[in-house]
Amino acid sequence: RPQSCDGRLEKEIKVYDLLDKLGIEYQRTDHPAAFTMEACAAIDKVLYPAVICKNLLLCNAQKTSFYLLMIREDKKFKTKDLSKQINSARLSFAPEEYMLEFLNITPGSVSVMGLMNDTENHVRLLIDEDVIKSELVGCHSCINTSSIRLRVKDLTDKFLSAVGHDYTVVKL
Repeated sequence: RPQSCDGRLEKEIKVYDLLDKLGIEYQRTDHPAAFTMEACAAIDKVLYPAVICKNLLLCNAQKTSFYLLMIREDKKFKTKDLSKQINSARLSFAPEEYMLEFLNITPGSVSVMGLMNDTENHVRLLIDEDVIKSELVGCHSCINTSSIRLRVKDLTDKFLSAVGHDYTVVKL
């Protein structure tokens, strides 16, 4: 947790507040804004040995079903492979306005932590099997200038339960 909350956005502080309330241990690092996976390379070294994820907000063609996909940064995402597993045809990246509306997150900051803002469960969480098998995972704290590392078990058992979300394991 930062020593001072001065200059930090409320949505970032809410992440730390919830993790602390749930008794979830985490390590945090501040860094320059990271909008791409390439920009995250230096962050990866700090969060090592955590699996660093690409977090993708996806939707169906009608924009009626939304999915947050957590996949290892080094894996390729193929929509047809995922579509078959979740029975949703024609997946694409969700427009920016849905990131803000459902998760209170902007592009470059997409994170599983945003599910704490999805109180009406608009977004279904999909976690790649390689992420689930890992001990530690790294993600943004709802802003792309700070990242955290936490145990996958704490994410799935404590965090998701507290924010009222379940998850589906997928194989990509």
